Amino acid sequence: MLAGIAAVAFAAGVGELAAAIVAPGSSPFVVVGSALIDLAPAWAKETAIALFGTADKIALLVGIGLVLLLIAGLAGVLEVRRPPLGRVVIAVIGLAGVAAAMTRANAGTLSLVPSGLAAIAGITALLLLVRRLPVELAPEPSAPARVEEPALPAVPASAPAQAAPAPAANAPAPTSPAAAGQLDRRRFLGWAGAATAIGVLAALGGSAMQAGARAATAVRDALKLPAPRSRAVVPAGADFGIDGVAPVITPNADFYRIDTALAVPAIDPADWSLRIHGLVEREVTITWDELLALPLDESITTLTCVSNEVGGSLIGNAVWLGYPIRELLARAAPTAGADMVLSTSIDGFTASTPIEALTDDRNSILAVGMNGEPLPAEHGFPVRMVVPGLYGYVSATKWVVDLEVTRFSDTTAYWTDRGWGELGPVKISSRIDVPRRGQPVTAGTVTVAGVAWHQHVGIAAVDVQVDDGEWQPAELANPISADTWVQWRFDWAADAGEHRLRVRATGTDGEVQTSKRAAVVPDGATGLDERSITVG
Repeated sequence: MLAGIAAVAFAAGVGELAAAIVAPGSSPFVVVGSALIDLAPAWAKETAIALFGTADKIALLVGIGLVLLLIAGLAGVLEVRRPPLGRVVIAVIGLAGVAAAMTRANAGTLSLVPSGLAAIAGITALLLLVRRLPVELAPEPSAPARVEEPALPAVPASAPAQAAPAPAANAPAPTSPAAAGQLDRRRFLGWAGAATAIGVLAALGGSAMQAGARAATAVRDALKLPAPRSRAVVPAGADFGIDGVAPVITPNADFYRIDTALAVPAIDPADWSLRIHGLVEREVTITWDELLALPLDESITTLTCVSNEVGGSLIGNAVWLGYPIRELLARAAPTAGADMVLSTSIDGFTASTPIEALTDDRNSILAVGMNGEPLPAEHGFPVRMVVPGLYGYVSATKWVVDLEVTRFSDTTAYWTDRGWGELGPVKISSRIDVPRRGQPVTAGTVTVAGVAWHQHVGIAAVDVQVDDGEWQPAELANPISADTWVQWRFDWAADAGEHRLRVRATGTDGEVQTSKRAAVVPDGATGLDERSITVG
């Protein structure tokens, strides 16, 4: 098992180093992990997000590593007991990496090299390590053909016994089997340790050599965005300033991240361009410099993931800097009958957005800035889409490079192919932020507070229910716009004992948040956020 694990560790390092040198987007871990994300059914995606939240990608990489260790150990055992099955196992892993690499977006001829080299390195290392196994563990050689020896003449019984020759004075002392076994083990462990160490160092070297990612980061850090033509304003009274309640503007570092990119794409803005084509009268291509030369405006928009459970945290509100998508679509002039725009990320992800959401008066933009700075790499640098009122899976494409004007009847997208809803409008919802779960509460006046949202509609009222009593109105903070969440607060005269709090929102269109529980699949969760509170 150790021989197999050391061989695969060596192979993984070689693959990562080769990827850094010849095909940075084809790291074996990344391409296999990305393929698993693409192949995962909706229930698997939701389970991962429910268990690990925004750490789902780290959990996936750790899981891949653990499974690889198990397979590696099995390969070592098979190579000893049933050669060459161990080498076959490693070859199959390598071929899976090659296949995954060649099916990724923007795959080139060199994309197969990292996984292919990793397989060759792993097979070679396994052979060498198995040959150096301690004698009692090494594969038994095939039995040689038996050779008949001529019979020796019988020795007469009266013949004197001949004494064994005395050993030479300088002859080495014989080594005991136990000592020989210990020496074999030490030598083997040395070889296995060396193979593992080389693999780890190669992987670290490959990570350090990711020049493209470093260059893109350096460009972003040095980038100065143009001043906006119009600035977004947060009105006075929009934030109650209550400790524990989500701030009205979410800091970039705290903004949720849910996407399918296992490795964040590294894009130099000088190489970026956006193509608009399909059912249009004229094709349009815009470069980074051309986009920044347009009049850019700030707008504040709340984004929500369709995977957000009732009361969940996969929601955030930011100040975005960008240019209206409707203006670019107007240049292309969509033809009659087009009802959808298929946006594509540089890593191949696609989203299908109703064309009316990109052509009406809402602030649907190509965003280049977030909260006063260039987009963070994890949030789509250099350019992403921001569309109020729609869940991100049908609208918020990061690292966007292509817009195809088309029809829902003709084209499908990444998540709609996997059974999710076609249109993805955000559902009205509300959340209790304080008191926090498990927080000790003292009898008397207790502040209950949180946020509510109904993007592109707005919130008219929030009500709180204590136990099974009447719904009571909460106080709303000043809303920024219909496209953002709003804070609410309720002063509760709390008596000692066990209590249950519930919250519901009402939209400006009169829609009341439903109490009916529904899962996030296929188009967003419903129900009321509630929590049990112990008042001392």
